[in-house]
Amino acid sequence: MEVYLVWHTHVDERLDGGEDVKLIGVYSSIGEANSAIVRKGTCEGFKDHKDGFEIATYTVDSDNWPEGFVTQLS
Repeated sequence: MEVYLVWHTHVDERLDGGEDVKLIGVYSSIGEANSAIVRKGTCEGFKDHKDGFEIATYTVDSDNWPEGFVTQLS
């Protein structure tokens, strides 16, 4: 089963790391995800940065990180 994640990214060099990424929500259909974008697109901040929305699909009950990790310090 796939679900749909709605993300919003706001780029601003004044922010730590240069961007602010928000998970808006997880939805059962692409239609619900698009409706969330329409709803949020009228809200403060979002309405001025509508190009920051993104929909990503995610498979439920599946390992989406198949391997371990290594911490590299510079």
